Amino acid sequence: MMMGHAKTEDIEIFLTVVDTGSFTGAANLLNQQVAKISRAVSRLEDTLQCTLLNRTTRRLELTEEGHVFIIYARESLNTLYTGEEAIKLLKQAPSGHLRIDAASPFVLHQLTALVGEFVQQYPHITLDLTSHDNIIDLLEHKTDLAIRIGDLKDSNLHARLLGKSQLRLVASPEYLYQHNEVAHINDLSTHKLIGFNDASKLNSWPLKTPVKLNFHMTGSSGETLRQLCLNHQGIALLSHFMIGDDLKSGRLVEVLPEAIVTPNNRESIQAVYYKNSAVSSRILAFLDFIQPRLTL
Repeated sequence: MMMGHAKTEDIEIFLTVVDTGSFTGAANLLNQQVAKISRAVSRLEDTLQCTLLNRTTRRLELTEEGHVFIIYARESLNTLYTGEEAIKLLKQAPSGHLRIDAASPFVLHQLTALVGEFVQQYPHITLDLTSHDNIIDLLEHKTDLAIRIGDLKDSNLHARLLGKSQLRLVASPEYLYQHNEVAHINDLSTHKLIGFNDASKLNSWPLKTPVKLNFHMTGSSGETLRQLCLNHQGIALLSHFMIGDDLKSGRLVEVLPEAIVTPNNRESIQAVYYKNSAVSSRILAFLDFIQPRLTL
């Protein structure tokens, strides 16, 4: 008996089940009934004449055939969708809903200044900006595109490097006037340092000379740390993209500019999206628009 051809919709549902880890998760994400999700996967297995998923009461696991098929399924769907988007681009301007997530400092100091001109240029794209200071699951939050700071480790994601933003040690002039001079890296041990309260790796500063760092105060986001610096509470290590204007105006001052190792793994600014999602015309339009306008 010859195998038939798998339906694109069934492949899409299968990939969503794998990415969410359950039939229920896929049903919620796709806004469909669990029974329809289950039937689609069964239909795909019947077409391929093999079992793709081992179903237990606790979890789903890909079979050996499932592992093989998923590689080609992602690649073929991505190629198909990219071709469809290319055809759309020939016929009309990009359109549709675009949900973007980034850390709150990046939204505030980079994206908000650019969206006005973007929506004028692409009036048929509806933007939805969200901000999470922790890395989010794109599927769980139904996010099309996320902008992340630092090296990327998730192999399930495509990434486009938007640029690099250098880390700088900064404080307000008032704070520096009221406290001891910061002439050497070791002087940091005698100053009030501001760090992150829920991301210990961000409190490991890439200093050329190791120093024991004692944090006088912590905050949950880079924007909180920036505001604390502006209010003379101490020294923080922040990305240039969020403090460039503060340095130009003199509201903040860089200290020990030669103390930070660069390049380092916290400088990269990357746009990421799932491999099984085609780069739609609206995502391409957004990335091509913002990249040359970012002030990293």
